[in-house]
Amino acid sequence: MIKSTYLISLLFWINFIFVSCKNETGTIHSDRYQAPILSLTEEELYDKVLGMLIGSAIGDAMGAPTEMWSRESIYSEYGFVTDLFPMIREVSAEGIWKANLPAGGTTDDTRWKVLTVNYLLRDNPNFLHSEKFARYILDEYNGYLEELDKIDSLDAEAYGNGMLKVDWLKEWAKVSKPYIEKDLYGFEKKLSTFYGGEMVCAGLLYSPVIGAFFPEDPEKAYLEAHKLAMYDIGYAKDISALTAAMTSAAMTKSGQTDELLDVLRNIDPEDYYGSRLVGRTSYHILQKALKLVHDFRAELKDTISNNNVSLEKRMMDWDESNLNPLFLKLDKHLQDMPFHAGEIYLQLLTAMIVADFDFEKTLSFLVNYGRDNDTTAAIAGGILGAFYGFDKLPDSMKRQVLTVNKNELNIDLEKAALDFQQKIMSRYP
Repeated sequence: MIKSTYLISLLFWINFIFVSCKNETGTIHSDRYQAPILSLTEEELYDKVLGMLIGSAIGDAMGAPTEMWSRESIYSEYGFVTDLFPMIREVSAEGIWKANLPAGGTTDDTRWKVLTVNYLLRDNPNFLHSEKFARYILDEYNGYLEELDKIDSLDAEAYGNGMLKVDWLKEWAKVSKPYIEKDLYGFEKKLSTFYGGEMVCAGLLYSPVIGAFFPEDPEKAYLEAHKLAMYDIGYAKDISALTAAMTSAAMTKSGQTDELLDVLRNIDPEDYYGSRLVGRTSYHILQKALKLVHDFRAELKDTISNNNVSLEKRMMDWDESNLNPLFLKLDKHLQDMPFHAGEIYLQLLTAMIVADFDFEKTLSFLVNYGRDNDTTAAIAGGILGAFYGFDKLPDSMKRQVLTVNKNELNIDLEKAALDFQQKIMSRYP
């Protein structure tokens, strides 16, 4: 029995180390990878990179004032949201760090995009390293602890601000440490209690950035994002990686919206389709989103058939009364936690499909639906911002987001985009 237990433990260790090492490259012959010839010019790439960051920040800023609110509460206070509003809310670790931000301010969804950009500026341009990413997060966390230690405990405001930063990365740090140390038992234990053991949308917070890092190469983006999805549980890894792949597909010169959905069907290097009995959960969610939209449109068409109004014209009335039947259909698929990766993925896809991938309509759908609406809108904004580019984003909202983030939060999204674009270009001759 002792020998058997020892052998099993040894096999676990061998597998853990092999997977960790393999995951740093994705293939045995990692040195053979060549980035595809990039069709985008440097200016076009910058426009899409900035579009991804600003598009995500717009979604974050639109949803932040009503994050986790019910639809009824959103509508009673703001009506049907189509623009930016000031954030009349308290600070929190995952929310805003500065109370009562003006319209255009952002939360952890934007902080995660910037943190990931800063990490990628340091890492290998062709192959990402999950251990390095974990170490970067742990170093950031330890840096916040050091800052906190230097604060006079009587300075309540400074101490409170420092604690916000510490609490933001605390859950991530406790998983990062055993992962770096290759402590299999410790990693499994901490991951199983990460945010209470819920299948949270961890990788979705930063996967659009990874997708943008590998433009026009969705499968490569998937592989690299899957490596950095070590904070995800189960099929949430697949969802995070697919979101990166979708963003990569959006980073093309003349892409089509159909291609974004094709990525979700066709790219599966980790063989999720081969799962016995269950199959690929992310694909089932895509099918569910398509059916929800199909049924919604069919029912809407029936209601207007006698009014001599086309479905297309009716859908131009993008408001609560028109969309509420689809909101009610989505309600039937809610999870216990609003930040469940599967729930967020279903809302994200449903919004993009019913809005025909229109940027503003997609974001307003998600924000007005409620739940974790700043996160859903931030993910959608990142993908569609990459697809359309910065120049085509709503002018007043993008300028407001740029100004408020720079002046109020010390986040220079334009500089981050420029540095990021130059890092991406470094892999091309």
